Amino acid sequence: MLKGKQGRFRQNLLGKRVDYSGRSVIVTGPELKLHQCGLPKKMALELFKPFIYSRLDAKGLSMTLKQAKKWVEKERKEVWDILDEVIREHPVLLNRAPTLHRLGIQAFEPVLIEGKAIQLHPLVCAAFNADFDGDQMAVHVPLSLEAQLEARVLMMSTNNILSPANGKPIIVPSQDMVLGLYYLS
Repeated sequence: MLKGKQGRFRQNLLGKRVDYSGRSVIVTGPELKLHQCGLPKKMALELFKPFIYSRLDAKGLSMTLKQAKKWVEKERKEVWDILDEVIREHPVLLNRAPTLHRLGIQAFEPVLIEGKAIQLHPLVCAAFNADFDGDQMAVHVPLSLEAQLEARVLMMSTNNILSPANGKPIIVPSQDMVLGLYYLS
């Protein structure tokens, strides 16, 4: 009853499904800006479906929810254009478990990418204690305007450059970046 992954605590009490969230492996995205993350197109489409439905309705492209769902299901060009508009307005939260301090969850502006992995700027990995050897991160979409504002003002990765514990910089070049700088000089 209490043993292993199928026990009462782990199966029913600790793990729950969370709406407007996803999870994927992280890979490096060196072309990204510090405040951006690469979000796979298919994942973004799933995360932002309700926003896309309402935009399809507002633009008069679909009259019913059933029609909107068919548009999204067929992945028409208009749907991708609407998704581009929607993600410009919505920051996403990235979290790498275990979240031991406040920098373990940060906000980013999503950029649509091909593939199935989440892209992350190499400089923000230290705050998450992440590397690119198969680590996974969770993505959450803040829904209310208040939550979105809080994400942009307090949680954006560019606002978390110094450690809240000791004031030392968290975003420092390491590994390939240091080697590249050495070769450049």
